[in-house]
Amino acid sequence: MEEKVGNLKPNMSNINVKVRVLEAGEQREITTRNGVRTISEATVGDETGRTKLTLWGKLAGSIQAGKVIVIENAWTSVFRNQVNLNAGNTSKISEADGDAFPSESEIPQNSPEAPEGYRPQRRNFRGRGRGYRRHNEGEDE
Repeated sequence: MEEKVGNLKPNMSNINVKVRVLEAGEQREITTRNGVRTISEATVGDETGRTKLTLWGKLAGSIQAGKVIVIENAWTSVFRNQVNLNAGNTSKISEADGDAFPSESEIPQNSPEAPEGYRPQRRNFRGRGRGYRRHNEGEDE
């Protein structure tokens, strides 16, 4: 089942969505905790709204403005209270027929927002809180 942009919520995964590419940026490299990654950003939308799409890895730079695409196995994230769409190595993008799809001027300006008071879950850092305790000599087990 295809999701609509206006229905996107934080921390969704395995999303399938059909969107029109409104703007498509060039691919670039960024530094993350996991090293240097290649990304590109785009603005995409459907009849319910528009959102930012970040393409990671081999998908970076693979879409063109004006095209209608289907994204399979995408996920959402939140940045500055806006829900954004992401597609990476496990995602698939294919071009779709755009004849019956809304044109850029028919796509509303509104974007999905995170609920008021939303706080992203903090990631656990490896090695902390995993129940590991160093065994001290002379201590009873």
